[in-house]
Amino acid sequence: MSPARSPARRAARRAHGDYTGGVYGSLLAASVVIGAGTLGDFPRVELVLLLLVTGVVFWIAHVHAQLFGARLARRPLNRRTVLHVCRDEWPIVEAAVPPAAAVAVSPLLGLGVQGALWLAVSVAVAGQVGWSVAAARHAGASWRLVAATASVNLLIGLLIVAFKIVLKH
Repeated sequence: MSPARSPARRAARRAHGDYTGGVYGSLLAASVVIGAGTLGDFPRVELVLLLLVTGVVFWIAHVHAQLFGARLARRPLNRRTVLHVCRDEWPIVEAAVPPAAAVAVSPLLGLGVQGALWLAVSVAVAGQVGWSVAAARHAGASWRLVAATASVNLLIGLLIVAFKIVLKH
């Protein structure tokens, strides 16, 4: 096992983790579901693909912005830097997976397309709150601050739900 892949090295990377991408990705996933509107002949497949592709596209955009924005100004671009930025921004994609999986399994739960949409939004909002709580706990925040960040993210999620109701998709 190479030193770069050792358990101690992976644990050190996790200890310095940034949860911003997870919170952002969950918010993005909820917004994608809300904005999906009318889907075609295969709505679940289309929504799963829309969630995953949107997550990947935004991941690429964030990687690009990091590499050619702030990073390039501070140090030369090399393979190690590119891989580091790709890994740091990956939670944006990871956050799209649970809502996509919820849509994929929704027929097993007896849900129609609208039920699948609501399940995906619910999972995305729960992910958004979960990532924010994880970030706060990881940063050593007090339970009061953890509750505050969870509440703010829940309110943002409920705002998204309100848009869904108003837009009546």
